Amino acid sequence: MSNCRCALELTHGIIGGKWKLKILCHIINGDNRFSTLKRVIPNITEKVLYTNLRELEQNGIIYKQTIQENKKISVFYYLKEEYADLEKIIYLMRDFTKKYAKLNNIEIDKENLY
Repeated sequence: MSNCRCALELTHGIIGGKWKLKILCHIINGDNRFSTLKRVIPNITEKVLYTNLRELEQNGIIYKQTIQENKKISVFYYLKEEYADLEKIIYLMRDFTKKYAKLNNIEIDKENLY
């Protein structure tokens, strides 16, 4: 048996799942503070958010910046520059979804369509 993985399987392993694309989309659009992500992504628990951010960070897709001002600590997440093309991919997926929904009479949440 080969150790070779299908490229799409690898991609799904890195950015797939229920939350990672939502998280990446928000980070790309400037919602990059942990507290902001927790607020703008409905129904995600703090633990699930933390776990997904850690996985994205471990996979080298994002990096974390911690800033301490006086006693307050702020945590920010950023897409690594070498993966900036993910932004284009996410927007292409959004455009595909909008087209698919329109052609198939599927209602989608228009407020969260970056």
